[in-house]
Amino acid sequence: MKMRIACITAGAGRMYCGSCLRDNALASALLAAGHDVLLIPTYTPTRTDETNVSMPRVFLGGINIYLQQHFAFFRRSPDILDRLWDFNPLLKLVTRLGISVNPTDLGSLTVSMLQGTRGFLKKEIQKLVRFLKELSPEVINLPNSLLTSLAPAIKAEMKVPVCCTLQGEDLFLGSLREPFRQESLQLIRENAACVDAFIAVSHFGARSMAEYLSIDRDRIHVVPLGMSFDGFECGNARDAEPFTIGYLARIAPEKGLHFLCDAYRLLRSRSGLAPSRLWAAGYLDPEHAYYLAGIRKSMDSWGLSDQFNYRGELARSEKINFLKSLSVLSVPEIYDDPKGLFLLEALACGVPVVQPRRGAFVEIVETTGGGLLVEPDEPDALADGLLELWQDPKRRIALGIQGSQAVREHYNANRMAVAALAIYRSVI
Repeated sequence: MKMRIACITAGAGRMYCGSCLRDNALASALLAAGHDVLLIPTYTPTRTDETNVSMPRVFLGGINIYLQQHFAFFRRSPDILDRLWDFNPLLKLVTRLGISVNPTDLGSLTVSMLQGTRGFLKKEIQKLVRFLKELSPEVINLPNSLLTSLAPAIKAEMKVPVCCTLQGEDLFLGSLREPFRQESLQLIRENAACVDAFIAVSHFGARSMAEYLSIDRDRIHVVPLGMSFDGFECGNARDAEPFTIGYLARIAPEKGLHFLCDAYRLLRSRSGLAPSRLWAAGYLDPEHAYYLAGIRKSMDSWGLSDQFNYRGELARSEKINFLKSLSVLSVPEIYDDPKGLFLLEALACGVPVVQPRRGAFVEIVETTGGGLLVEPDEPDALADGLLELWQDPKRRIALGIQGSQAVREHYNANRMAVAALAIYRSVI
């Protein structure tokens, strides 16, 4: 039965965001299945590495919410002026110039957003609710708990169920300064009463967010991460030299590139290791330029600078070619990630992974059989795991083939869409 679904997604400025990619893949799969789906961007236009199915208009535009947060005049400004600030090319220009997504700078704005129609951003929230009311969807899906203020506003105007996806926003919330962090958590818990169902992208995410947000675990359903495999081919993990270790994620301390470099140093100290290299790719925010500079300085001091290469942020075809050039991928994050899209992408290319035993990495690796799990936060353990796959090329290739087959079975976008539809229908 055809459904009319409004899916809200949250733009992340200049970078390819895993949540945006996931939301776009879900909407694309629902559209392909014949459902009437509108993907509505908020904050900034979304950036995806495949066909973007989101609508052109952006709600809760980054410029407007900044102005209304800081200047009382703009909370009463006419709609025609607001539409100017939400002009898509202008938002894209400001995005290129830089919009901070650093939680240490966004505490008061986060609280205002969660206050909904009781806060400074009342006007912008009401605009989106009016648009949704005209759309008359059968179900509305919010992209994360940071937008749960929409739920009571929607319920006040419409008789429609509201679902909310949980996609790792606890990392953002945990980085807020006090008192904003506690205020934000309290407001999410209050808003949660108006959410009909929560959707986590992993079983780990469901457990951790139930505890973190004090939400009954029975209210959180699991729809595992899914992706489109168009263009991805299983090329078998490289058995030729040089042995190439890859990293594909944001260049930020919590993602653990420095940790991988430390493990690589230990790996290179092992006698008999053939020539090897460490390649990294991913979005680098200007505020983390110091972090990458520190990594390069360390690699130089270890005499390994010629073996390290940062490839920048990669478009889809570039990303696939990058992955196919790897022997193994490792992103040793130092926090419990509930997603791990980069693992699915590597496995789709037949590249095995070596990951810390934490977050959603455990269920992805155990479900696909496409790699090794090592003790978290231990460079020696990570080096041992990488060495194990270097020493056994046949096993490395077998893990890559197994992972490539299993990821297509368990983590495809169509399967994600079927699971999401089941939850949508259950709340209607």
